[in-house]
Amino acid sequence: MAESIRLFFDQHISPAVATGLRSHHVDVLTAQAAGRCGLPDADQLAFATVEGRVMVTFDQDYLALDAGGAQHAGIAWCSATKYSIGQLISALLLHFVMCTDEMRNHVEYL
Repeated sequence: MAESIRLFFDQHISPAVATGLRSHHVDVLTAQAAGRCGLPDADQLAFATVEGRVMVTFDQDYLALDAGGAQHAGIAWCSATKYSIGQLISALLLHFVMCTDEMRNHVEYL
């Protein structure tokens, strides 16, 4: 059986999104819970990669890291104003039917 997607939230993602996803049994780690707020984006992406977690972010700098050839466990990106909290939860639930291998070095635009 394919391994379930695990997520790492950038510090700008509302904690309410993590709470909503956890209620659906999604493994979510936030930058706040990991004590990683304020660290450089490259360091955050490296951490998520080592942890085998898809980086969920509004920050376009992660798209630049991907374009620059950074290896990662996956990036899920959307603009900060595109979705309400409930809509972002739904979008993440719908998009992550992929397995971890399919997300490796892939950017998913939500």
